[in-house]
Amino acid sequence: MRIKELCADERPREKMLSKGPGALSDAELLAILIGSGTRKGNVLEVANRLLSAAEGRLSRLSRMDPVEVMAMDGIGPGRYASIASGLELGKRCFMENPGVVKTPMSDPSVVYKLMLPRLKGLDHEEFWVLFLTRANYLIHKEMLSLGGLSATVVDPRLVMRKALEKRACGIILVHNHPSGNPMPGDEDLKRTAALKKASDTFDISLLDHIIVCDDRFFSFADNQVYLA
Repeated sequence: MRIKELCADERPREKMLSKGPGALSDAELLAILIGSGTRKGNVLEVANRLLSAAEGRLSRLSRMDPVEVMAMDGIGPGRYASIASGLELGKRCFMENPGVVKTPMSDPSVVYKLMLPRLKGLDHEEFWVLFLTRANYLIHKEMLSLGGLSATVVDPRLVMRKALEKRACGIILVHNHPSGNPMPGDEDLKRTAALKKASDTFDISLLDHIIVCDDRFFSFADNQVYLA
């Protein structure tokens, strides 16, 4: 069935305009990004096939091989670009810094929820630093290193320079483990020790180092890992 043959309430664009984007399913939102269907099926059918290939998960879709996606019927380079842009905008919306966040970053679960939209599903490591006020409110967050499957390289001098620029009184380190195992390795311990030494030099508190996985996290502070 062609999309024009559907009643207005079932057409994704009309439904969004009348009811708002929150009323649309994942497939309907994807259909709007895709734009139009093919001779073999309407745009909703194309969107549903794409979601099916991603096991029904947008997080899985965001990390699918672009070549695999563009090879699907109804998805070429232009439509893939629209889909990838939409998914990236969603991530950036969650990560956008509105200024000082009025939620203290004193609980590791708060930090985990804040950073998960950015780090979930990645196939490489990213190392982030959260810069905090004396009351542990978030001033700024920034990715300072991007690495491979199992490691990133972080310069303690760069972290301290950024902290001084932001006039931060404390910092929290955050990075992900693509392997799904949140337990710190030897390099994680060494890296944390080096950053703790640097932060002590400038009288900046290193409050925690949190390792993020898709469904769990490890907090150095919660597990009383010696930060020295």
